[in-house]
Amino acid sequence: MILKSELNARNNITAIGALAVPVLRYSFGIINWRIEEIKQIDRKTRKMLYVKRKGGGRGLVQVEAVYKAEIINIAQYLNTKYKEDQYVNSVKVHESTQPI
Repeated sequence: MILKSELNARNNITAIGALAVPVLRYSFGIINWRIEEIKQIDRKTRKMLYVKRKGGGRGLVQVEAVYKAEIINIAQYLNTKYKEDQYVNSVKVHESTQPI
């Protein structure tokens, strides 16, 4: 929807960063994304904008980096805020026993 608007290239990038990336960021702690899916979203977005990867995407954030940062932030938050919580600990135990 953003790309179909009449915004210029700079404002397109700003709108994607302000509107689309936070929607993805919110889902990172809820949906079990695969890294390949994240990379594919990034590639498709850059292709729609006709921006080469080397070109940096005119300031477009790399979705994979946002994903990794968000997952780390969630883990740090849970480890500090809910260190002794029985529910958080049961999830940790469950996650540690799951195959990768």
